[in-house]
Amino acid sequence: MNKHHYVAIMAGGIGSRFWPMSRTNFPKQFLDILGTGKTLIQQTFERYSKLVPASNIFIITSQEYVSIVKDQVPEIIEENILAEPSRKNTAPCIAYIAFKLFQKDPEAVMIAAPADNLILETSEFIKTAKKAFSFVEHINALVTIGIKPTTPNTGYGYIQHDTLMAAPEVHKVKTFTEKPNAELAKAFIASGDFLWNAGIFTWKVKTLLTAFEKYLPEMYEVFAAEKDKFNGPKEKQALEEIYPQCTNISIDFGIMEKADNVFVIPASFGWSDLGTWNSAWENKDKDYFGNAVVGDNVIVVDAHNCMVHVPDNKLVMLQGANDFIIVDTKDVLLICKKEKEQEIKEYVAEVKRNKGDKFL
Repeated sequence: MNKHHYVAIMAGGIGSRFWPMSRTNFPKQFLDILGTGKTLIQQTFERYSKLVPASNIFIITSQEYVSIVKDQVPEIIEENILAEPSRKNTAPCIAYIAFKLFQKDPEAVMIAAPADNLILETSEFIKTAKKAFSFVEHINALVTIGIKPTTPNTGYGYIQHDTLMAAPEVHKVKTFTEKPNAELAKAFIASGDFLWNAGIFTWKVKTLLTAFEKYLPEMYEVFAAEKDKFNGPKEKQALEEIYPQCTNISIDFGIMEKADNVFVIPASFGWSDLGTWNSAWENKDKDYFGNAVVGDNVIVVDAHNCMVHVPDNKLVMLQGANDFIIVDTKDVLLICKKEKEQEIKEYVAEVKRNKGDKFL
């Protein structure tokens, strides 16, 4: 393993589309959504520990989740759990770890990735990640991993790439497109030069900081002004100064869609962003009638293609339901058509308006 290779796992989101299991005080990255025996962040840490030394893995999360990270990932060095003072999307999060790493190791090369991706074929993923490391070590590039699409999924962003390769299995990126409608998604798949955007990025930290200076100069300046405090006792104080001045913006919008040195590696390793209950259904073992069930005491009669997630100690009799999401927790029961899963965020907002934060 290369001592200059690092991984930053981003674990500060609230996963509202996985409500009611995912809650503000205990979001989806800390849950075992698929009933595998390991939470998503545990799987993610385990995966990256096969790629870089455990001492080179950082988890960036919200202050309120630090104790959960310590509990679920006891293998991580405590000082490698980085607490953001507020949620400001992925650009400030990545700027934070980039400035911190550059102060520590100017030769640092970093992968930045979400904590809640599902990756079924770890060995294939490791091969792809090593290709990304190798490519950025030889060229000042910003690299993303693109997933070869299997369906015209409207829940993912898309990356269009040049057909010619810039290097073996590496293509220059032409365009990024946020979640398209069904018709456009079908056209993307038919064209053959679009990939799903996995949100997994690789770059030399020096290259990334140059991009911040060019495309997000105000954010760059507020971090640069406090950089000497990183990796020391005044780091927390520095963050309290920095974050209120940062724009709430993703790294995709802030840099990747603007930069001219962005490349993509097409890959296939059983990836899902596990962003919705339907994606959980797609990746869970199913019964003869297409029902994916998490729960020890579920009896299904004449029901088809449902996603069911209920407590082990509760008996659930399900009859006559087709294409439903059914999630039961100690205080909330969700029954929702699968085709409406993208609207769960709106339902959560409706709960907040009517009931406050009690059920969030």
